[in-house]
Amino acid sequence: MSPKEVSLALDSLWVMISAVLVISMQAGFALLEAGSTRMKNSGHIAGKQILSFAIASLAFWAFGFAITFGSGNALIGTEGWFLKEGKGTFDSLSWANVPMSIKFLFQLAFAGVSLAIAWGGFAERAKLSVYFLFGTIFTIAIYPVIGHWVWGGGWLGKMGMQDFAGSTVVHLQGAIAALVATVLLGPRIGKFNRDKTPNAIPGHNQVYTVIGGFILWVGWFGFNAGSTMTAGNGFFGYVALTTNLAAAAGAISAIVTAKIMIGKADIPAMVNGVLAALVAITAACAFVEPWAAVVIGAVAGAFTFWTSIYFERKGIDDPIYAFSVHGIAGGIGTVSTGLFASPRLVEATGIGKAGLVYGGGFHQLMVQVVGVLGAGVYVAVVSFVILFTLKKTIGLRVTAEQEISGLDISEHGSYGYPEQLDFPVINRSKSAAR
Repeated sequence: MSPKEVSLALDSLWVMISAVLVISMQAGFALLEAGSTRMKNSGHIAGKQILSFAIASLAFWAFGFAITFGSGNALIGTEGWFLKEGKGTFDSLSWANVPMSIKFLFQLAFAGVSLAIAWGGFAERAKLSVYFLFGTIFTIAIYPVIGHWVWGGGWLGKMGMQDFAGSTVVHLQGAIAALVATVLLGPRIGKFNRDKTPNAIPGHNQVYTVIGGFILWVGWFGFNAGSTMTAGNGFFGYVALTTNLAAAAGAISAIVTAKIMIGKADIPAMVNGVLAALVAITAACAFVEPWAAVVIGAVAGAFTFWTSIYFERKGIDDPIYAFSVHGIAGGIGTVSTGLFASPRLVEATGIGKAGLVYGGGFHQLMVQVVGVLGAGVYVAVVSFVILFTLKKTIGLRVTAEQEISGLDISEHGSYGYPEQLDFPVINRSKSAAR
């Protein structure tokens, strides 16, 4: 093999491994969310991750990938439906020297993660049919539009917005959709008292929550380091370094903050601190020095815990704190590059300008703020229109009786833990049904 062929093979292998790592994050979400919610909904919560990724796979293949990366205008891609390549169709990805099939799988994994984040706001009370409808629309009309703006040759990318692996494109989008769903669905039964004070609804398995969080931590190396789309120059190792430092800082920052604020070293808070730090460093991982990665991770971990309590006290029932972990931290991470982007790394990546701390002025900071606000407004408006329409037509929420009995039994006919919940044997024969 020639050196060029060896380079292509190594790059292709690295990006394929990274895609698998990111796809495996769906297992992390399944454990994290199931462990963080009640036993009577555990099978439903875990199972929807498979449903979610299946919906995303088909919708992104048919339309989403073309809208994100296909040639078009400053707002959307207009070519490349069903992954059909033509001359110049996917020029926005021409910088990566791997086959289109691998590029698609890698980018699909990102779209799947964003949709998985959105589902956090639906947890324990949304109809299964809503997952089919909103999941399809999100993957076609919401996620790809912001993806095109930043990564596909759209207006934010042309401004020089720095979002290396998707703090805004992936995480902020999913989080805002989750927040809109949380507000329109309303709180879970029993979450708030008449005087609006919140009641704790603890998850049924902290061990699952921790294992899920750690799977996500490992999968994030594919998420961030894989976004280099090459193994040749070894830069993926540097991206992995900043990613890991931020996550470690987020864990410590969050558990210390919890101890200070509530008097207990809360385990779920520590896990969410890791995730918030990972979300925040996702935009900045290729642009900042290691010390800045620690700062970004620590700030995200602490601030996310505080905001999770704040929003809950304001009457918002976000079961897994999706907006705090992925939305607030996503905004922090995206804006932070405007402060901490290092001149040497900006030059190496060729994206944007140096941050304010390095004397780069306010330009990059303003670009980052515009990107966060622009993406946030679009996702909020479109998500609201879609979910409000669904609410007024088919309805978003299961009945009170179904919610109390649990979505495992009401939507799927069986509990995730039948022995513990005294689940009776169901005769599934057609004659019995009659």
